[in-house]
Amino acid sequence: MFEQRNAKLLPQPEFIRRMGWSLAAGGVLILFSLSLGMCGYHWFCGLPWIDAFVDAAMILSGMGPLSPITTSIGKLFAGCYAIYCGIALIGTTGVVFAPIIHRALHKFHLEDSERG
Repeated sequence: MFEQRNAKLLPQPEFIRRMGWSLAAGGVLILFSLSLGMCGYHWFCGLPWIDAFVDAAMILSGMGPLSPITTSIGKLFAGCYAIYCGIALIGTTGVVFAPIIHRALHKFHLEDSERG
């Protein structure tokens, strides 16, 4: 997906297109994670859809839940979902920022090879 070590730096329009795909992939991951949380909070915790959305969004953003969870299965889901959200946050951040980091490292590498 990314250019090789000895390739030229990607032109600006292609880099912007790559960033668009990266942001789209990150958005899909966020929407999937939010949907997963909403369904779990609705089915396992018995929350209405709007409350399930708020709790899933709060956990996904790292803020914490708002609604009290009373069922054992709901508590198990909430714990597993919180762990998943931590991993999803790291993964989504990596997907979104990978083109930027790659471009910076590639440019640094090209400048370094021109000197030596």
